[in-house]
Amino acid sequence: MTVHKEVIRSIEEAPSGPRVGAFFDFDGTLIAGFSATVFLKEQIRRGEVSPYEFIEMLSAVTQFSLGRMGFSGLMSSAAQFMRGVREEDYRQFGEELYEQQIARKVYPESRALVQAHLDRGHTVAIISSATPYQVEPVARDLGIEHIVCSRYEVQDGVFTGNIERPLCFGEGKVLAAEALAEAHGIDLEQSFFYSDSDDDIQLLERVGHPQPLNPNTRLTEISEREGWPIRRFRSRGQPRMVDYLRSVAATVSLVPSGLAGIPIWALTGSQQEARNFATSLFADVSSALIGLKLVVRGEEHLWSHRPAVFVFNHQSKADVVIMARLMRRDIAGVGKKEIRKIPLIGRTMELAGMVFVDRANASSAIEAMQPLVDAMRNGGKSVVIAPEGTRSISPRLSPFKKGAFHLAMQAGVPMVPVVIHNSGDVAPKGEFVFRPATVEVDVLPPVDTSSWRARAIDEHVAEVRQMFLETLGRGRAGVPREPVTTTPRAVGGGSTDRVTAPDGVEQAPRKATKKAFKKKALKKKPAKKSVKKAAQRKKVGKKVGK
Repeated sequence: MTVHKEVIRSIEEAPSGPRVGAFFDFDGTLIAGFSATVFLKEQIRRGEVSPYEFIEMLSAVTQFSLGRMGFSGLMSSAAQFMRGVREEDYRQFGEELYEQQIARKVYPESRALVQAHLDRGHTVAIISSATPYQVEPVARDLGIEHIVCSRYEVQDGVFTGNIERPLCFGEGKVLAAEALAEAHGIDLEQSFFYSDSDDDIQLLERVGHPQPLNPNTRLTEISEREGWPIRRFRSRGQPRMVDYLRSVAATVSLVPSGLAGIPIWALTGSQQEARNFATSLFADVSSALIGLKLVVRGEEHLWSHRPAVFVFNHQSKADVVIMARLMRRDIAGVGKKEIRKIPLIGRTMELAGMVFVDRANASSAIEAMQPLVDAMRNGGKSVVIAPEGTRSISPRLSPFKKGAFHLAMQAGVPMVPVVIHNSGDVAPKGEFVFRPATVEVDVLPPVDTSSWRARAIDEHVAEVRQMFLETLGRGRAGVPREPVTTTPRAVGGGSTDRVTAPDGVEQAPRKATKKAFKKKALKKKPAKKSVKKAAQRKKVGKKVGK
């Protein structure tokens, strides 16, 4: 991709290879805001925090902010509230929050920085004072293998109310980076560290390339004095009022665009020409309101073989605008049945030729799409469809459903893959606000479906999906591994309850060991009184696990 070229320029000029480390702080650096706030708000919303517990938490945070309590005291206080909670329940809670709320807070520019370092073969790691339950989901999403963070103590799959030391904060981050460097042969003088806080000044001074990202006031002063490059990203965080107004206007513009086609219909007698006019008008007006710019490669393939089934990867509600702007005319779309219920907009899209399907009912979905086969065969229309079925939370490709492939075979038309690289920059899944952005699109050559057979449908799906993967730069050879979660002590050795990797770096238990945690927790061995007492209370883990 070229849209973040300026952001990654210094990385492309750096030496390649694993001896170069790229370390990232988490809150405020990879994501906008603080993940701990998201966790606490959700627990309060679910009624899992009592008034007393909330006051205690607020008091600890206030004392930490005023400098009256160290980070160790803050973490110890937080750990007390976790006593008796099953780790597996809390890990699942973190996964749910990432999917629902935190994923859309990831800065697109930070995602580009991580990918640029991975492309250069650098050893990429998240070094954060947050817990693995906050960090692991984003690491997996970004393809970051190594995680060093602070941890609560766990016994038999249950939090004890204590913390593991040393914590990954301040000097602890330096120890973590040095341990990673020793384990993986990293040259810290050639390495990068990205952070938003002066709390990380020790590690920023330890590496050869300190990178302040969205720095706080104190770090800004230090960076200006030291001559460190400062970057501030505006693509995430609290939207302005104008952002809300622009987003509402772009969404609602579908209705007046549809109404504008009525005179065309009345004067020409052609409903299709009216639809074409309305589609083009909506594409241009909404793009202008959003501030959406497109960089399109292979544009000739949009017109060379029509009618066709155009398949695209689905990251954002902005994809509707993007596909309308690319296709312009003689198209029909497929959408989930819930869209039909949206006042005015649902009816407008139905009049524009959208077919709504029940994704939970395969047989009714196939029946609902039969008119599209006729539209392609007899009306010369092309069909636009997202084979993933729903939006993904990141540029990572979800599994493809088979409906689009059956449709192309039945109609006897080619399939044209449209690879959208970064529409999530405009509006990630779950976000209402549209943000101005430049989106890159690759339109691949049409795929001949004349020799396709239903018995080999899985092979055809895999073939086309692989085209998307390779174009997105995520082919089989480039699929990132699962993250390795460690603590500062675990990296250097000497910790207990860890799975030791072949290279000697100790790793936190991965998904494969979750069942072991669960089995231990269900054995109901005699526990400490404090754990027993806490287990009887209405704690977060019990409610999360319901």
